[in-house]
Amino acid sequence: MSLITRGIRVCYGSSLPAIALTSTANKFRPLCRTYSVTQKQVPKKMAAERTLPQIFKFVDKNAESYKALLKEAVAIPSVSCDPKYRDDCVRMVHWMQDKLKEVGASTELRDIGYQTIDDKQIKLPPVLIGSLGNDTTKNTICVYGHLDVQPALKSDGWETEPFDLQERNGKLYGRGSTDDKGPVLGWLHAINAYKGIGEELPVNLKFIFECMEESGSEGLDELLMEKLKPEGFFDTVDYVCISDNYWLGTTKPCITYGLRGISYYFLEVECAKMDLHSGVYGGTVHEAMSDLIYLMNTLVDKDGKILITDIYKSVAPLLESEKKLYNSIDFDPEAYRKSIEAHKLAHNGVKEQLLMHRWRYPSLSLHGIEGAAFQPGAKTVIPGKVIGKFSIRIVPNQEPQEVEQLVFDYINKKWAERGSPNKMRITAQSGRAWTENPDHPHYQAAARATKLIYQTDPDMSREGGSIPVTITLQEASSRNVLLLPMGAGDDMAHSQNEKLNVRNYIEGIKLFAAYLYEVGNLPK
Repeated sequence: MSLITRGIRVCYGSSLPAIALTSTANKFRPLCRTYSVTQKQVPKKMAAERTLPQIFKFVDKNAESYKALLKEAVAIPSVSCDPKYRDDCVRMVHWMQDKLKEVGASTELRDIGYQTIDDKQIKLPPVLIGSLGNDTTKNTICVYGHLDVQPALKSDGWETEPFDLQERNGKLYGRGSTDDKGPVLGWLHAINAYKGIGEELPVNLKFIFECMEESGSEGLDELLMEKLKPEGFFDTVDYVCISDNYWLGTTKPCITYGLRGISYYFLEVECAKMDLHSGVYGGTVHEAMSDLIYLMNTLVDKDGKILITDIYKSVAPLLESEKKLYNSIDFDPEAYRKSIEAHKLAHNGVKEQLLMHRWRYPSLSLHGIEGAAFQPGAKTVIPGKVIGKFSIRIVPNQEPQEVEQLVFDYINKKWAERGSPNKMRITAQSGRAWTENPDHPHYQAAARATKLIYQTDPDMSREGGSIPVTITLQEASSRNVLLLPMGAGDDMAHSQNEKLNVRNYIEGIKLFAAYLYEVGNLPK
């Protein structure tokens, strides 16, 4: 799940045929029979009592091979934000293309141009487009996933090397294991399971796999809206599914029908063209760091309330019907607190308030200061320029342009009050919030599939994070978009020791297979 999206505004201050898998004994053998993609007439009501149990048994039988393939994927350090890993990002896309071809999909790599980093033009990794099946009597699902990951070093606090998948206590530790390589591979394994038992897929599938999601999906919007949509890629699509999010907790599954958007800011203050020695220049210059700390301290209070004027004005009102939903959601505040080892939770730890402030109200977070001394030890430098980074998670009815203008106006006002002679500017990158109707037949099909696997009705939940491409896919396809999570709420995506529970991985593959079956039974 990414942190930022596209669009920059600037404001200046006044001053397995089948996948070939291996067993743990490294004995190569085909796990399934060769599958023909020649379409056959399949009864609309496939016998679930016959087909799905066979699929589930097949998945259990091949669990070790699924882990082996995830280990192979995690070993490719496809870090999209760092140009030195760009070749690895391209290698990851090609690796995935080969896997799609192995399950019979037709594939295409689409060029999305270049990006500018430090005044250099760097080629973006291609987007992988795929298609499997073209039976006009079947529903067609467009599946989106991403192949890039956040940076990770063992020295960051990982127990093991982040790009070497390790299993400990029923958990698969590795960068990208849950975000998003495990879920992406889950779709391949679900397809392969149908083939492995000799059953034809109950739906047609289309794929969009990118390798820049963690860096704002640069170039993807243009591909979707200006190329794929006019070319008719979405004309036959009936539903869109994304698996790039997580359960609310660790025991009960959920289906996600809403995401917060994000408005990310870079607040720059410059006092000199170079860093200065505090013993020589301290007391003679207006220090940039002091100005930046002043500005950032005016953004949010100790309880998390955003202080920017009118920031809450356009937030969608809380309806009584929505308020009641929070009462039934399975969420344990104390377990949540312990999982992150927090001293105390906001809002006095009240479940409903925590969920609402995580999902349906905006929040502001301070992320860091570029240009400041952060290495261990004493460093007596006055930074010549510092860039403070903060973001606002925006919610339904808040438009990015409106929020950006409120922030710019507020910062400029506070800057004028400060009266500093230094130079200040602020830039923003933003993406909108997204919601869907959880009563839609698509969501009900996913709910039936989830209950079949986990023997409980899933919570219909929102999510506090942002997946910018979600709303673009909704607009490009004009179809219902659903988020179907594989991972658990404590998977620590983006953090040290990211993991995917073995249970969530294997049962998640079964969930995807059951979801394909349930959508296949929806009226065309």
